[in-house]
Amino acid sequence: MEDATAPVLLVGQPVEEAALHAIARGEAAIYSAPCPGRAGANEDAAALIPLDEGSAVLAVADGLGSTPLADRAASLAMRALVDALHPDLRAGSLLRTAILNGIERANQAVTALGAGAATTLTVAEVQEDSVRSYQVGDSVLMLVGQRGRIKYQSTAHSPVGFALESGLLDEGQALRHADRHLVSNFLGARDMSIELGPTLRLSPRDTLLLASDGLADNLRRREIADRIRCGSLAEGARRLAADARRRMQAPAAGEPSKPDDLTFVIFRRRA
Repeated sequence: MEDATAPVLLVGQPVEEAALHAIARGEAAIYSAPCPGRAGANEDAAALIPLDEGSAVLAVADGLGSTPLADRAASLAMRALVDALHPDLRAGSLLRTAILNGIERANQAVTALGAGAATTLTVAEVQEDSVRSYQVGDSVLMLVGQRGRIKYQSTAHSPVGFALESGLLDEGQALRHADRHLVSNFLGARDMSIELGPTLRLSPRDTLLLASDGLADNLRRREIADRIRCGSLAEGARRLAADARRRMQAPAAGEPSKPDDLTFVIFRRRA
């Protein structure tokens, strides 16, 4: 396990397996791989940003594949967030303010690319025994207890995501829906909005997940929770990556399958 004393950025690098990093009195596994069988760049990005001994910011971005320069949009967004959280820039500011400023700067950077470039961005603020989410788009944030209870699940900013949250669709219908690729809120839009989630208690055996929709489109919520709820983070990350990519490449009848870039961060505090 590497000791991450500086920000860890994945912005298109090939990754053989998830890397472990000590951060915020715990450890995090970070993974990002391109869509199997598709030429071109990985349009996802991820970051681990340590702040002090007990706090950190974790983030995942997913460049919208239907837009030009999607990989650059995700990379720019992640770098803008990292820069905004540099100690010199956030000195004297609340962490929440610094994160919101970082997301606004990220939106400005993506908008400046022009050509309709766009990306999602999901951020987790970890401070000692609490976590709070900041969301733009449909990349998922999930908090899972050791026994597998899903304590929190973000709502995708999409027509299908809102229909699922309101009960108009069930999970199976959402995974098969023809419009599941549509996103209604993203960086690069002039009317971009940031959803602040509730402040959640982070118990030592809880597991926090942030992921692009390459995970959520290939594994059901219950399947994701079961793979990360206990055991080592390294093994949980291995199971997530292997099972999601298997679904992408060789789906069985009745299983979800949507080939895509796959990126996730999982975090757990030390007991």
